[in-house]
Amino acid sequence: MILYPAIDLKGGACVRLWKGEMDHATVFSENPAAQAQAFEAAGCEWLHLVDLDGAFAGAPVNAAAVEAILKAVAVSTQLGGGVRDRATIERWLDLGVARVILGTAAVRDPELVKAAAKAHPGRIAVGVDARDGMAAVAGWAEATDIKATDLARRFEDAGVAAIIYTDIDRDGAMQGPNVTATAALARAVGIPVIASGGVSSMDDLRALKACGAPLDGVISGRALYDGRIEVAAAAALLKT
Repeated sequence: MILYPAIDLKGGACVRLWKGEMDHATVFSENPAAQAQAFEAAGCEWLHLVDLDGAFAGAPVNAAAVEAILKAVAVSTQLGGGVRDRATIERWLDLGVARVILGTAAVRDPELVKAAAKAHPGRIAVGVDARDGMAAVAGWAEATDIKATDLARRFEDAGVAAIIYTDIDRDGAMQGPNVTATAALARAVGIPVIASGGVSSMDDLRALKACGAPLDGVISGRALYDGRIEVAAAAALLKT
């Protein structure tokens, strides 16, 4: 399994939200590129980037911060937030993002996801963000009547690289991940699943490792900034 340190961008700064609420943001760094370098120096192999403002706007907003990160580090990056059309996908891939995450587009324009995955093998992921098991879109602000598992299954044969599954009510709350729901989703699809939301301790990482489902990786944010999880130790644990 791979550890993906999260860098969530709001107003050009590196922040963490509480349960996806934009008005409950804690700023951890005014220099996201420096934060990315710190994660790289600590031994991470990937970074998970999210343009939070872009997720609400429907188009990139924190592009300058993302580009600064791409120039500052050599590790691979995956990026989501505000990616709703082919031109934006192409732009980020051309700039060096290793993997683009489509969330809202997966619900509203699944054919875009499938076409992009076909055109860029291994470089398109689907973000499945759920509250009470149901998918949410547009920066988690809008609920849908689509079950998270059903949404993931839509792309079973599309060639997407990964499913990033986030339990919204766990995200940033430091209450532990939804291991049961994450494991159930991973068992329901053949696509690699990355767990996200609520990962706040080494014990949480151990629980995800021991869940019995084939998880590809784990995203963590606030716990890394608070020092509850140390990057090098977490990466080593997940590798074994």
